[in-house]
Order: sequence, then C-alpha cells, then structure tokens
Amino acid sequence: MVASECAPVAKAGGLGDVVFGLSRELELRGHAVEIVLPKYAGMRHEDVYGLTIDYHDLWVPWHGTTVHCSVWFGYVHGRKCFFIEPHSGEGFFDRELLYGYPDDVDRFTFFSKAALEYLYKAGKRPDVIHCHDWQTGLVPVLLYEQYGHVMPEQRVCYTIHNFRHQGLTGPHVLWSTQLGRPDDFLDRDRLGDDQEFRAVNLMKGGVVYSNFTTTVSPNHAGEARFGDGGDGLGPTLGTHQVKFGGVLNGVDYDIWNPEIDPFLPARYSAEQLEGKYEAKRRLRERLWMRDTYSPIVAYVGRLDEQKGMHQVHHALFYALERGAQFVLLGDGLHQGINGHFRHLKHYLNDNPDCHLEIGYDEELAHLIYAGADMLVVPSMFEPCGLTPLIAMRYGTIPVVRAVGGMVDTVFDRDFSDRPHWQRNGYTFHQSDNTAIESALERAFGLWFDYPGEFRQLMHNAMRSDYSWARPGQDYVNIYDHIRHK
Repeated sequence: MVASECAPVAKAGGLGDVVFGLSRELELRGHAVEIVLPKYAGMRHEDVYGLTIDYHDLWVPWHGTTVHCSVWFGYVHGRKCFFIEPHSGEGFFDRELLYGYPDDVDRFTFFSKAALEYLYKAGKRPDVIHCHDWQTGLVPVLLYEQYGHVMPEQRVCYTIHNFRHQGLTGPHVLWSTQLGRPDDFLDRDRLGDDQEFRAVNLMKGGVVYSNFTTTVSPNHAGEARFGDGGDGLGPTLGTHQVKFGGVLNGVDYDIWNPEIDPFLPARYSAEQLEGKYEAKRRLRERLWMRDTYSPIVAYVGRLDEQKGMHQVHHALFYALERGAQFVLLGDGLHQGINGHFRHLKHYLNDNPDCHLEIGYDEELAHLIYAGADMLVVPSMFEPCGLTPLIAMRYGTIPVVRAVGGMVDTVFDRDFSDRPHWQRNGYTFHQSDNTAIESALERAFGLWFDYPGEFRQLMHNAMRSDYSWARPGQDYVNIYDHIRHK
C-alpha cells in the first residue's frame, strides 16, 4: 500500500480507515502487506510501536539533484508501516496538518517518487502496489516510465476515493520528477487534463497507467463513468472501462462493534438490545438532554457542502417539530457552514431536546452511534458512505439520500424490492426539504406507532454484513487478475 493516510496514525477521513482495514483483512487472508506513508510531524506517534530507522540514506532524484531521506519502520496496531522522512528545505511533511497547503501537489509528487525509489533501493518487489487517490496517482506513471526496467514484474491497483480532488497542476511536476517530455505526457491520452489547457491531471495518470482502477462502490463507479460523479474523468474511465470497477468499502468491526466497544456504558447485540437503551440514557445525560419517550435523530460527519448541510439543518427543526430529539457532531473547513452551525448551537443552547457539538470527539461518536435511533445522511454525493454502515451495526436506522455507495447498502423499508429481512433503512432521492421530510416522517411513524416493527428494522440493520470480508476477497481477485496479465 502506498497512501497518504492510514488510521489511526495519520487520518483526515475515510481513506485512512480503508488503508488500515483493507490491509488487516488481506493479512488475515495470509498475504504479506506493507504500508508506505509520509512521516508527518503531526502524526500520532503514540499509535506506532517500535519506531526505528529502516533505511538511513535514501537519495531521491528531484529537480535535477537528489534529496536525502530517512525511512522509518513501526507497527501501527499490527500493520507494518514504513514512513518516508525527507530532509529538505521545503519541509514537505514537517507541518501540523496532512493537507491544505499551496504546495500539496509538490509534497505528494515527491512522496510518490520517494516511495518507488525506496522499493527499488531496498530490494522490495511486491506482486502488487496498491495506491490511493490523487496523492499517489503518479506512482503507476513513474513505475512504468522510470522503474520498469528494474521493477518489471510489479503491477498497480489504483483506488479513487474522491473524484472531486484530482491533483491538477502544471507541467513543472514532469521536470521535478525527471519524467520530462511535456509534449508527450500532456497528451489527452496520458496525463493531459480534458478541461484545463496544458494542465497535468495526476488522478488521470493513475487511471491510464494502472493495471486496474477501482472506486469505492459499484453504484459510484456507474456515476463516475456515465454521470457527473467522475468530475470530468468519465471519458477516460470509458476508454479504460475493461480495467475499471467499483468495490464497496468495508467497516472495521474490531472498532465499530457494540458487542466489544470500550466506549459504551454497556455492550449489546441484535439479540440483546438492552445496552442500546442504556447508551441512549447515557447520551442524554452527557449532553444535558431531556429524558423523554422520543426518538433521537443524529448527524455525525463533516460540516461540508458535499454532505447536504441544508437538509441537515431542516432535519433538525423538523425532528423537533415532530416530537423527536436531535444530536449533531461534526466540524469542517467551510467557514460559512461552520459559522452557521455555531450560530445554531448558540440559538438552541437552552433547548433540552437537541445538542450540537462542533468538533470531533471519538468517544462521543461511538456513544451517538449507539444511543441514537436514526442517522441522517443527506449527501449531495457520497462515493461509499461509511457512517450509515457504522450506524447499522449499532442498530441505528440510516435515513439517507440514494446516491453513491448508499444505493448499494441502504434498502428502503417500504419501497425496496429486496426481501423484508434485507430492508434496513429509509431512502429519498431529491435534495429538497420535502424529500428528507417524507423519509423522516415514515421513520417517525414506525417508531411511534409500531415499535415492534421498528425493533425488527433494527435487527435487520444490525445483521447486515458490511465487514471487510467480501471487499477483501474482491481485491484479492483483482490482484490475482492483474498479476497474471
């Protein structure tokens, strides 16, 4: 694995969870897995065991010269991780945050080059190099164009988690990585962006040069190819359709599992639900909410335009109007949205039926997943959608917009063509207020009027299997396919 994140040591979002969870599943299946990451100054060192220098003097060709790097090794909750630390004036990874800097493209272009140089110099010859998102899109390009003569047997699987960020940059990256030949690489059949003149598209390079490209759900693969889900990459995905597909992400049930969760006041299962009601009581107690006979609706996630925050806002007031309670846990980089919900928090401060927590608290997140009755996810787009998968494990019913991976995982109790025992939530299709109202109204009606049937829906949700077992096998099949090409 070559990636910019791996939970919990370096995590900004779902990518980190995927890299850790998939690596663990592959190891359980008997495969040797090593993860190559940048050595961020702000990474969680407490989650690395036995951190030590693995390779002292790695000299990486860069801008007509070489940059001295050290490579560290350590175990991250059992996963073998190698951390590349460049010693250069740019201080590429000597920073507080993982992303968000003007030179992000240079930082991760260098990391991609350094990762391959390390594999080459250290004599590592994995069957498959699995890289992720635009940050490592240049890995298959460099492997084929520069390292192919010394690493001819290695194959690349490339996974796109978010098409919105594609690593658009100028031709200077071709010179800094010593690829050169801008007239060749800026061709539309290679790295040339389809919309922006003479722009290099790193994600496009990953698609063109990898042996297989995946995205994080089958439905999102279709949205990317045939709709606007690919943000301009649809034609390229069509050209390379024989090596493109969707594999649903999994959830790590060693972390998100009410039967073993250390953050809960009492453990519970689909057969023994009493612990869920204790979690609900404890959640209200912790957030100073009224203890009453009503459902709790929750939102857990980034405060971001992608997440449909206008519908989250509406769901909050609609829930209160219908006699329900509402809990929000989230933060984001969008100042306007953050400011709006901070204002709401102040406005609703004395309301005993809601609580808005602006920020992220891991322990509180676990308690909300367990203590809530419903989770709203009204995303504008959602490649996979891990939060409804986690919620279902805790018996919390997802109320989601039918986009991306949520089409593959949440099946409407009233309208799905699935058997009744497979129906596990509520879905809606439009992005207006009426749409989320209609889904919540059906959920509230079941909770208030037919509690036994709502409890059966909880059972269905908890028995839905979204572990890494199936996607792990899917990836092994892909690896075997590209190894023998």
